[in-house]
Amino acid sequence: MNKLINTLINQICYTALVYGRINKKLNINLSNIEIEDLVRKTILTATNIERIGKNYYIYNHPANIRITVNANNFRVITADKLDK
Repeated sequence: MNKLINTLINQICYTALVYGRINKKLNINLSNIEIEDLVRKTILTATNIERIGKNYYIYNHPANIRITVNANNFRVITADKLDK
């Protein structure tokens, strides 16, 4: 899993629309740099990473966040709050 985490950290990329989508879905108001830091910290402290189809789902249960990343190009798709 450490190799996957390193790959995700080094190759992750963002689209212009994903920043607004993350702010909206997590009900936060962060700058682009703050969102990138949030995603990086979520990946580094992930409690579970699973690949289903063409996406990686990165779970961080203490932070109550799930990040969805495309497995082919490592582009962030969205972030969701986990149900408690």
